Amino acid sequence: MARNKKFNCLEEVLGEMSVAGFGPSNNTCIELVVSCVKSQKLREAFDIILTMRKFKFRPAFSAYTTLIGGLSTVFESDLMLTLFHQMRELGYEASVHLFTTLIRVFAKEDRVDAALSLLDEMKSNSFQADVVLYNVCIDCFGKVDMAWKFFHEMKAQGLIPDDVTYTSMIGVLCKANRLQEAIELFEQMERNRKVPCAYAYNTMIMGYGSAGKCDEADSLLERQKAKGSITSVIAYNCILTCLGKKGKVEEALRIFEETKKDAVPNLPTYNILIDMLCKERNLEDALRIQDAMKEAGLYPNVITVNIMIDRLCKAQKLDEACSIFEGMNHKVCCPNEITFCSLIDGLGKHGRVNDAYRLYEKMLDSDKIPNAVLYTSLIRNFFKCGRKDGCDKIYKEMLRRGCPPDLMLLNTYVDCVFKAGEIEKGRALFEEIKAQGLIPDVQSYSILIHCLVKAGFAHETYQLFHARKEQGCVFDTRAYNTVIDGFCKSGKVNKAYQLLEEMKTKGHQPTVVTYGSVIDGLAKIDRLDEAYMLFEEAKSQGIELNVVIYSSLIDGFGKVGRIDEAYLILEELMQKGLTPNVYTWNCLLDALVKAGEVDEALVCFNSMKDLNCTPNQITYSILINGLCRIRKFN
Repeated sequence: MARNKKFNCLEEVLGEMSVAGFGPSNNTCIELVVSCVKSQKLREAFDIILTMRKFKFRPAFSAYTTLIGGLSTVFESDLMLTLFHQMRELGYEASVHLFTTLIRVFAKEDRVDAALSLLDEMKSNSFQADVVLYNVCIDCFGKVDMAWKFFHEMKAQGLIPDDVTYTSMIGVLCKANRLQEAIELFEQMERNRKVPCAYAYNTMIMGYGSAGKCDEADSLLERQKAKGSITSVIAYNCILTCLGKKGKVEEALRIFEETKKDAVPNLPTYNILIDMLCKERNLEDALRIQDAMKEAGLYPNVITVNIMIDRLCKAQKLDEACSIFEGMNHKVCCPNEITFCSLIDGLGKHGRVNDAYRLYEKMLDSDKIPNAVLYTSLIRNFFKCGRKDGCDKIYKEMLRRGCPPDLMLLNTYVDCVFKAGEIEKGRALFEEIKAQGLIPDVQSYSILIHCLVKAGFAHETYQLFHARKEQGCVFDTRAYNTVIDGFCKSGKVNKAYQLLEEMKTKGHQPTVVTYGSVIDGLAKIDRLDEAYMLFEEAKSQGIELNVVIYSSLIDGFGKVGRIDEAYLILEELMQKGLTPNVYTWNCLLDALVKAGEVDEALVCFNSMKDLNCTPNQITYSILINGLCRIRKFN
């Protein structure tokens, strides 16, 4: 049975042995369990132990410890604990090593209470914790305060921290962004060591790299080399990653050349450099590094390909990205879901939605399973290209294939449906978010509010906005801007003004869009002094005002005959380096014509053309109307 891994008759055989009054020997028991553990059939091994206990047989001690060790590699903590308790019930003596194995797995699974309970049980049974156990506790619990507690407790017990202790402690501190403490501990370790610890150096270099301190990481690497310690490619990779984040490509290439003198670059080394060069849109050097990788006996893996395709798509070099995809050797490196998703998204974003959909079909043919992220990309990009029917088709196909939509997908689809003017369908889809067991977020409500405002449901929008606030929903600036703009466009400027003040009290900084909406709303109902006060307030807040806001004030002042102020606003606009557009000029021309200043309007008309602003139909209509008024028909 053990040799053939077929245990369907085991229970029957053990039952007959039980009736006959004898059981399997320790060696037999061990062989049964070991054969399962070696072939990774851990659940079968566990069932063998349970079956033996069912017939009151006593499994061998080594069978238990072997299986617990096997289960620890796949983090089956509950099964391990069951076996451990069985051992204790049978009178087997546990060891510190066994407790350490259990504690490590529970701590790694973040089941801190269970791990600490085992530690207390071990101490209550008069077992003395050794250096290995303390190292496991420092490394696996992952919390700085607990790590320090174990570190100091260890020393209080008369145990001397070893290289693993210091390295684990330094790693925990670096992960918690407590770099200064990590540096102090590293220096303390160095003072007490004649032979430098390469693992500690690597960990400290990674800590510097994660904190963005490339120079310090490089300096420590040089110090390690000066002490005669063997440098690792891991340390070099960490420095290269750090330099990549800072965009220091030349420096990274210099470090790469140094790496080849002291260590052998591995696949991640080349991938880091290719990623960096592709981000800088330096495709030529990226391909050169890829060739160097092949010369070193390494071949691009799917991560390499994914990096290049993603970066090339973002650099709008789609043909090159497609070329790399088509050139993949599927025997060596097969595209995965990320490969397809990156290229489909890149093609769609640049309007090649038909190519994107064909690639999606190719993905299905290769038995890859599309996820909600990919369907979101297809829906968004089809809609941008004016293919609303394609969005509906993709959404239905996603549901048919059993892919559950996530919140981002539903937000995207709802937004597309509303923008297409299908208000009732959009409302129904919004309710679908809740029906799917998802909770609408700020973006969901912002989309709903924006679309209801555009559809003219200002009162309903305000009720929804107010109700959600009462329920504790914290709206962002975009949501406030949407509601404020809706109120202004529907003439409810007072409510818009109130929301602007509320934004400030809630800690949301009004943007140029916020001020633009309220200024325009006030100007349209002749509350120009208030509009101008807001205009000055926005400037005092350091907000860069745009042509739209200046045009709103020019239009407002012009309509009530305050031509001089309209001129001053235009002058300020041009002094700011902004260029009046055709709407700006039309506002001023209309004001001048209505004030009877037709000759002045013609001067402005010539200035407009001199500034390369092309008049439109409205411009000519305003001037023709003004000239007719003063009977200059020719």
